[in-house]
Amino acid sequence: MSIGNSNSPEEERPSTDDRSEDRLVERSVEEPSIGTALKKARIAAGLTVDEVSSTTRVRIPIVHAIESDDFTRCGGDVYARGHIRTLARAVHLDPAPLVEAYDAAHGGRPAPTPAAPMFDAERIRPERQRPNWTAAMVAAIVAVIGFVGFTAFSGGDEKDKRPVAEGSASPKPAAPQQTGGKPAAPQTPQAPKPEPSDSAIAAAPKDLVTVVLTADTGESWISAKDSTGRLLFDGTLMQGESKTFTDKESVDLVLGDAGVVKLFVNGKEVKEDFQPGQVERLTYTKADPLQNQPQAG
Repeated sequence: MSIGNSNSPEEERPSTDDRSEDRLVERSVEEPSIGTALKKARIAAGLTVDEVSSTTRVRIPIVHAIESDDFTRCGGDVYARGHIRTLARAVHLDPAPLVEAYDAAHGGRPAPTPAAPMFDAERIRPERQRPNWTAAMVAAIVAVIGFVGFTAFSGGDEKDKRPVAEGSASPKPAAPQQTGGKPAAPQTPQAPKPEPSDSAIAAAPKDLVTVVLTADTGESWISAKDSTGRLLFDGTLMQGESKTFTDKESVDLVLGDAGVVKLFVNGKEVKEDFQPGQVERLTYTKADPLQNQPQAG
């Protein structure tokens, strides 16, 4: 009979809970956060934050915040997902896993909105009411009494009325006669006034961010917010219709069909190769359009 503490093989094996905790720790170590992944990819691509901001038109403070996993400055989950996709493409990363990680950390992706309500203005349908026949009859009686009274009082005045002769309009002034027998000099026809150019229409004060949107070749749903996140407009821009948005710092846009929209920023036309049906999320400041961005000639 042996005396002492002996450990059985089963006691020496690690428990299932310990192994699952080790896997979670290894996974958390292997998988970097969204901001860390974007930052590492940007550094590996040899890009600075300023270069990424210029390419994606995402403001520099927002790029720094996202790389620090701070999504509060994005203005909501929809904008955060859009910024993540834009930054991921700029640094040559697949945006799908990053968006899935964001949805998993922020309560999942919301249910998709049907396409029709996005482009049709919300209409309030009034409830159908039965006609008020009593009020209609009272109004008709009052109208008849008023007409009879007006006819009775105005009958005596008709005798004093005299017909106005035709051609009583003020005559046109006669052409001034020239003294000395010299013929009058022919008047030089005035040249037609030129129509205002696009640059004059899109002119804007320098102390504000001014964005002008025109639905040029079709209709498009648009959304616009100022630098504080306040909603300036959310609806459909019909073909030929224009909207102007201003702010002291920046204007954030979402274009449902960027291919049909004509865009002016701070008095200059911005030309982008947007395709019909393409959704774009844009941010403009007082420094835009950028120098390397194509402008109207």
